[in-house]
Amino acid sequence: MLKRFAPLVPLALVTLLFGCAAHSPVSEQAPQQQVSNNSVTAQSSSQRFQQELETDKELANFADGKSYQLPVLADSILERGMSLIGTRYRFGGTSEAGFDCSGFIGYLFREEAGMNLPRSTREMINVDAPLVSRSALKPGDLLFFATNGRRGRVSHAGIYLGDNQFIHSSSRKSGGVRVDSLGDSYWSKTFIEAKRALAMAPTVVTARK
Repeated sequence: MLKRFAPLVPLALVTLLFGCAAHSPVSEQAPQQQVSNNSVTAQSSSQRFQQELETDKELANFADGKSYQLPVLADSILERGMSLIGTRYRFGGTSEAGFDCSGFIGYLFREEAGMNLPRSTREMINVDAPLVSRSALKPGDLLFFATNGRRGRVSHAGIYLGDNQFIHSSSRKSGGVRVDSLGDSYWSKTFIEAKRALAMAPTVVTARK
């Protein structure tokens, strides 16, 4: 298992044509009005529970009933990603000379898992991989965010590390490749969904030497 990685500061967001364009979160948000209606709260909880049941079923069907068994690939991808922390953000970048958010993900999955993912976040979110509920995230899962103010429209992506943290290529101002917390209010609010792209990887995996 990978060690815990403390999030870096400050937060800054990226939305790209191919991934993300520079977009900074508002540092202080006015608190949202709390919903006092118990029936509404109960309905929301019921819907969330139903969604988690559906994603668990999808995972089982996708894997033909087999449990998720790709820890070596996940560790390999994340270890390589962590070694690239501080690599500069570059719009349209797909190499160690500089990455945008989808370019960073594509590079790691191509180099470490032999997988060619779509180039843009808008295509990447549509890959034929099982959806994963937030409560069932595993290291290596892809995370998608709507950071451009258009609700539900993907504009940024990262890779889940574990311990509620993820790694991504953010923006020039925030230092490029970095680790942030999915539990942060900004990322939590802009989170759309997660997909287990590694479920599409070859089933025979050998450890790196």
